[in-house]
Amino acid sequence: MSKLVLHLFHADPASLTTVPALADRIHGVPQSAEIEVYLFGPAEQALGNPEAKAFNDQIDGLVKAGVRVTTCIGIAQKMGAEAAFAARGLALESAAIAFPRFATEGATVISF
Repeated sequence: MSKLVLHLFHADPASLTTVPALADRIHGVPQSAEIEVYLFGPAEQALGNPEAKAFNDQIDGLVKAGVRVTTCIGIAQKMGAEAAFAARGLALESAAIAFPRFATEGATVISF
């Protein structure tokens, strides 16, 4: 099976709305590619922002639907949010490990 990674870096309102919605739509297509969302940088910071409730609700919905959502463990640790993110079901993995993993998996990565 092919794999698609949606790499979300930017935390502008359009990116925070579009990427989770796109991941949800792709996940809902029968026989679509495996999907993963990788959050990094400003987008990961939004996971800890109470004002980004809609984004966080979308991310939690993806996790509940079985989509792997991964965040950078280093940023999570700097935020003091590692345990909270893990409790939400988010995978924690450094970019230095995740991006080579995507390559070995033959994934297509689209960055936002």
